[in-house]
Amino acid sequence: MKIHHSVKKNIDSDSLLYEAISLIQTAEEAKKFFNDLCTPTEIQAMADRWLTVSPIKEGKPYRKIHEDTGVSVTTIGRVARCIMLGEGGYNLIYERQVDKNKGRHPSIKNQALKNRASK
Repeated sequence: MKIHHSVKKNIDSDSLLYEAISLIQTAEEAKKFFNDLCTPTEIQAMADRWLTVSPIKEGKPYRKIHEDTGVSVTTIGRVARCIMLGEGGYNLIYERQVDKNKGRHPSIKNQALKNRASK
């Protein structure tokens, strides 16, 4: 495990990051923050993981999710394992997003159509 300079100074860098993230108020603010904080590859990896949550919760087969999203079956399996055995973060935020969208979670198909229309 890599020892970071901040750990040597007894600074809880993880907590500082989580606190900063908790201060984000809108999707636009989140986009700006994560574009500054992360590489495009890191953002894409997180977006890919999040994209698989809804179909996993709907019980779709991993291969079908892979066909629909292009996300690797390995990644889909990791997300599914976290949904079932993790800290509960995926489930918490998924439910909040469903509530915000009045019981509907944005589907992969709708997102794909939206992305095509914006190009």
